[in-house]
Amino acid sequence: MNRLTVAFVLAAAGGLAGTASAAPIQINGAGATFPNPIYSKWFSEYNKIHPNVQINYQSIGSGGGIRQLTNQTVFFGATDGPMTSEQFLAAPGKVLHFPTVLGGVVPVYNIPGVDAELKFSGPVLADIFLGKITKWNDPAIAKENPGVSLPSSEVTVVHRADGSGTSYIWCDYLSKVSPEYKKTVGVATAVNWPVGLGGKGNEGVAGLVQQTPGSIGYVELIYAIQNKIAFGSVKNSAGDFVKASVESVTAAATVAASVMPADFRVSITNAPGKDVYPISSFTWLLLYENPKDKAKSRIMVDFMKWALTEGQKFCADLGYAPLPEKVVQLEMEALKKVKIK
Repeated sequence: MNRLTVAFVLAAAGGLAGTASAAPIQINGAGATFPNPIYSKWFSEYNKIHPNVQINYQSIGSGGGIRQLTNQTVFFGATDGPMTSEQFLAAPGKVLHFPTVLGGVVPVYNIPGVDAELKFSGPVLADIFLGKITKWNDPAIAKENPGVSLPSSEVTVVHRADGSGTSYIWCDYLSKVSPEYKKTVGVATAVNWPVGLGGKGNEGVAGLVQQTPGSIGYVELIYAIQNKIAFGSVKNSAGDFVKASVESVTAAATVAASVMPADFRVSITNAPGKDVYPISSFTWLLLYENPKDKAKSRIMVDFMKWALTEGQKFCADLGYAPLPEKVVQLEMEALKKVKIK
């Protein structure tokens, strides 16, 4: 254990020592599908420590999570795309962003007869999702994959149908590498897609790609791994093709940790570095700074302290990268802003 973890464990022992015998409390949250596997694991593990605390989470997409938090139908939200100024103004109170883990969004594909791991540059991915590249044997794809026998079949684009932080990350990256994509599609949790089929959640996109020969989509890394879907490496800003992994996503986070803004709303797509996977991002849990229910607030602050320390050890097995220590330290200070009395 590092000093930060030890300090938290000692504090938690006194802070929530009596919760095991306390009345049951249920806390509801909703939002991003991107972190759902790790959140499900965390809520289960936290319940083992505090059996009277049941944290429920609806994996409905970042847009839905922000909407439900704003309407106060849930106590906390979750998003992979930071709230916009308009969304902040629409909320009935100040909302704080807390990074929880890091992940990578990967291009997944289903091309019968192609077993090779494909390589994609950002501009080629942008042109595919703009509908400009329509055949798998297009010269632009073939150039990046010498020696691979690509079919002449049609490319079927699969994207999210719901408001999605995963889409935000994908579009954020493509907008950085393609001026036309930035102008035509832009960056948001929900955009007007030029082409393609829509799937709900990372689960829906993964399912559609699996069911549709000739398709390409984008999902959070864990969904590609769990569903055994082929996913490609992506060319980073240093000019290297890098496959998403805990290590390559961590490399992107290391850069961000040195320039983290006070509100934690930062983009780390297309980060510099030879070993960096370029479509990497934090995902955030959203809490009101001054919620009405202070009992639930105390529990969520305690949960966040546990997740930021002990909870990080569950990341790697689920395909996520743990937070840099510096970010954890900054968040521990920021959690003091949440009113618990």
